Amino acid sequence: MRTELVTTLKRKATELLTELARDREPILITQHGLPSAYLVDVESYEKLQNRMKILEGIARGERAVEDDRMLSNDEAKSRMQRWLK
Repeated sequence: MRTELVTTLKRKATELLTELARDREPILITQHGLPSAYLVDVESYEKLQNRMKILEGIARGERAVEDDRMLSNDEAKSRMQRWLK
């Protein structure tokens, strides 16, 4: 992963955005020598957000199993039928 200073971002924003769109490699922006932000292309960001939604759904399902909040297949079908009407 590439690292750039915040001053570089200020001076060369258009160039960095062009490279980001081409390479699809995140850029770590540092300020005063410390990590400050990541610059990520839109497509990669959206894919990451979709993955997070899937993982959150899996985590909710795992919690439901741990809490014994499960339905039989017939109960689930019955509820789905009501939702789809």
